Amino acid sequence: MSNQLIIENLTLGYEKHSASTPLIDHLNLTLEHGEIGCLLGQSGCGKSTLLRAIAGLHPLIKGSIVLNGKLLASNTINVQPEKRRIGLMFQDFALFPHLTVEKNIAFGLNKLSASDKTLRIQEMLDLVNLRQFSQAYSYELSGGQQQRVALARALAPKPELLLLDEPFSNLDEQSRLELSADVVRIIRQTSCKALIVTQNLNEAQTLSDRMGFLESGKLSSWHPTKQGPSQARAICA
Repeated sequence: MSNQLIIENLTLGYEKHSASTPLIDHLNLTLEHGEIGCLLGQSGCGKSTLLRAIAGLHPLIKGSIVLNGKLLASNTINVQPEKRRIGLMFQDFALFPHLTVEKNIAFGLNKLSASDKTLRIQEMLDLVNLRQFSQAYSYELSGGQQQRVALARALAPKPELLLLDEPFSNLDEQSRLELSADVVRIIRQTSCKALIVTQNLNEAQTLSDRMGFLESGKLSSWHPTKQGPSQARAICA
């Protein structure tokens, strides 16, 4: 029961006290251990803001966020982002261009000893199949390879939850198809819960165990993927 992401009555606005016109209104969501969830919705519906709130980068108006039995955020509690054990993969990958692949992955591993850090980096390079590119810089890589580096960096500190903000939107269709399957495989190998936001219905159905639709500030459903509602295509068109 404790190995879950539990969001209850979450209300978010553009400003902390903008409760009169919330961007997200009393949202409830649960993600079980090892599950991959997808949130769909049109641009501006609050998907990315929700991820930022879970990560600790956007304040709550109301509600609570609990991860694996630990209260991360409420009206009175706000655990700092670096203490939440949450990995965040941005839409633009946000790699450091002056660092090699190896050093990008090492960025969040400062608490490890030198030997443990080296071991973890090698594990992640093998996981994303980029060992031969360890000394390359991001501008020397393809878009798909950059995505794998960003994923490895996010997973390297062994987060309890991984958040992905439209991770495939900057890739061409063929790369999206190939890499989305790899990302799911990698996430499942780590047994990490993951929450992905996307505007692509087919992508959500392929990637997720559970999916929901954000519209007008409300999460209209949150259900196992195979039981998606008929209105899905209209919402995400």
